[in-house]
Amino acid sequence: MRVLKFGGSSVATPQSVEAVLSIVKQSAEKRPIAFVVSAMGGITDMLLMAGRLATVQSEEYKQIIAEIENRFLEYVRHMLPITTQSATLSMVKQQINTIEEICNGVFVLQEMSPRTSDRLVSFGELITSRIISAKMEADGIPHAWIDSRELIKTNSKFGHAAVSFSATNRLIRKCFEASTERIAILPGFVASDDFGNTTTLGRGGSDYTAAILAAALSASRLEIWTDVSGMMTADPRQVRNAKPIESISYQEAMELSHFGAKVLYPPTVQPVMRKKIPLWIKNTFAPADHGTLITDSAHDGSEKISGLSSISSIALLSLEGAGMVGIPGFSKRLFAALAGEGVNVILITQGSSEHSICVAISESDEYRAVNAVNQAFHSEIAEGVVYPIKSERDFSVVALVGNSMVNQPGISGRMFGALGRNGINVRAIAQGSSERNISTVISTSDLRKALNVLHESFFETSYKQINLFVVGVGNVGSRLIEQLRHQQEYLQEQLKLQVRVIGVANSRQMHFDEDGICLDSWKEKLSVGSAMNLEKFIEVAVGMNKRNSIFVDNTGSHVIAKTYKSFLKRSISVVTCNKIACSSAYSEYSELKSLARKFNAQFLFETNVGAGLPVINTLNDLLRSGDRVSSIQAVLSGTLNFVFNKYDGTRTFAEVVQQAQDEGYTEPDPRLDLSGTDVMRKILILARESGRVLEMEQIKNAEFLPESCMEGDIASFYGEVAKHEAHFKELLEKAQVEGKRLKYIATLKGDKASVGLQAVSPTSDFYNLDGKDNAVLFFTDRYKEQPLVVKGAGAGAEVTASGIFSDIIRAARV
Repeated sequence: MRVLKFGGSSVATPQSVEAVLSIVKQSAEKRPIAFVVSAMGGITDMLLMAGRLATVQSEEYKQIIAEIENRFLEYVRHMLPITTQSATLSMVKQQINTIEEICNGVFVLQEMSPRTSDRLVSFGELITSRIISAKMEADGIPHAWIDSRELIKTNSKFGHAAVSFSATNRLIRKCFEASTERIAILPGFVASDDFGNTTTLGRGGSDYTAAILAAALSASRLEIWTDVSGMMTADPRQVRNAKPIESISYQEAMELSHFGAKVLYPPTVQPVMRKKIPLWIKNTFAPADHGTLITDSAHDGSEKISGLSSISSIALLSLEGAGMVGIPGFSKRLFAALAGEGVNVILITQGSSEHSICVAISESDEYRAVNAVNQAFHSEIAEGVVYPIKSERDFSVVALVGNSMVNQPGISGRMFGALGRNGINVRAIAQGSSERNISTVISTSDLRKALNVLHESFFETSYKQINLFVVGVGNVGSRLIEQLRHQQEYLQEQLKLQVRVIGVANSRQMHFDEDGICLDSWKEKLSVGSAMNLEKFIEVAVGMNKRNSIFVDNTGSHVIAKTYKSFLKRSISVVTCNKIACSSAYSEYSELKSLARKFNAQFLFETNVGAGLPVINTLNDLLRSGDRVSSIQAVLSGTLNFVFNKYDGTRTFAEVVQQAQDEGYTEPDPRLDLSGTDVMRKILILARESGRVLEMEQIKNAEFLPESCMEGDIASFYGEVAKHEAHFKELLEKAQVEGKRLKYIATLKGDKASVGLQAVSPTSDFYNLDGKDNAVLFFTDRYKEQPLVVKGAGAGAEVTASGIFSDIIRAARV
């Protein structure tokens, strides 16, 4: 014999019942079956609502009952031929009358006892199963309808009755031995006590009914038919990439169901596990799908983790005090106080010092639990040796489950590392010695992020998802997005990275899409986005709480540079070409680096120096390998190198600068380049990265630009530069007479830095530096005579974008 159970969604409509009966008939062709049905979807909740409304004397309960009646009557009318409807419609109306009588009594008494509640909610399964039985009779399917209350006996703990297995097993066997039908249909969830009162087995108890039957009858297998194709590696409502688990052990299934996997009611596993009866979870609406097979030993040892599960609405209770240390019995008293109030403890953790005990319970039990524990430790609290119980809400428990975890070192480290890198704070941990379950308590606001982070870490070998928030989509930003678009397929196939832009903004507008902005049409999306508001941008980005998030700043804005702290504090990495943050006060620079370390985020700014050249990364590699930088000489301005390479006296200096700006080599205001300010920032950043504590005002700047050029707007600047052409020509001719070339050079020697225009001879490493190229010479303990040289294009939107791209990938692969 086989036992099948169909859930509320499987019997929710006449069409779904047709699918159920097709499965039943096919299965019954090979062997006798018993099948258990739940109440039609939503009916149990409506019955409970009617009872609650009646309790508070709200007349609305009558409307709820009318809706229940209408649903059942429509169910009958659409399921049965008109000629066979009469008896079933009469049965429904009779049962609805009884429901109304119960609720009328509750209304008068203003009280609904657990016993009355059990009686009330039992009608969902009883009526649904009787209607389906009538449908089977109308379709000519021989069967027997059996009232589960006559077979399953429990104690009188209404609401969650405990089964008396000896009596129940005897009654089930006797009933089925006497039956001559190959198919039996039974209502799930319901049972009765020794006095004949209706009891229930808890929400989800229809699964349990089926398991009790299967164990009593030594069935060949138990099938739980629902609306999903088996147990999933995570809740698909939270994790889009969740996938079905093909096979799992009884113990793992119990762990997952206990921690929130709704597809299986936790007590279901116990009866079939004792008899080693295979339990198969299948999809009523996709019967060909494999589903999940639950057996005594489902793994071959190659899999390490089976799934993730979670419970929300958790409160943490902490009992602390010096008076607990070394004193036996505190734990016992704590749990006795909670048990006395019927409070279920979901998770326990205790320090080895015994100074504190922390338990996780349902938020609905919090008030009773706090009062009970404070009362139990009243004398110790009064004496000050134990603190009043501390209670906190809005937590969730996330459990990582797997039989083979015990034999695989590093699972815990991998779990906590993944959470930590994404800024998810773990408030409590519980792990048994069997290591079948590692449970963590986290803020509910981080639940979705945590589940996706862990699922990606343990189940998604295909790719790692990276989420970008991009501000600044001008020359550099637009080219970055184009490079990302062009490389999407390569990144996913070769680096296993799925890089998505989920937020984009310019100075006027911003646009977000949690599922990823199409990079073929981002400009159109942005053009119809909402008005740019930096505070709102931060609020939305942080509020999304996405895993592996990176904020990308392609601007030169002081205001945006000030936002980095907000992102780093939420473990959102920052990638920027904006030099302002790293060249501000040393304390600001140092704080950003410290925040990145503290919150496990990356703060990367390679393009601050040399655009796409690996200058900062090379410097960091030298220091990490134990080398020490003694001095740095560098041409750090692609703009200035371009200008002085192009300025040969045949055109005015102003014309050459204008060309540099037109070709995108200068800052929006060319004076930042020509005044040496930009180079000062770059050498300051290199000095700081090499370990020097240096401020901007400590850098010596030998300016070559006449003072009047710095006044007024950009148009005025060009006018002044033109007026001073003789000055620039004199600088050029003096260098040419000496056989030298003009280069703007930054120098760091010891703790002193300087920048300025120099005439260099042909023996200089900078003499033949062409176009917009940069060159950085590192003199170190290992490179004393011949410096380590990094050389290449140091300006331009394309190479700057590629440098930002590289930093994004570097941050993503941590």
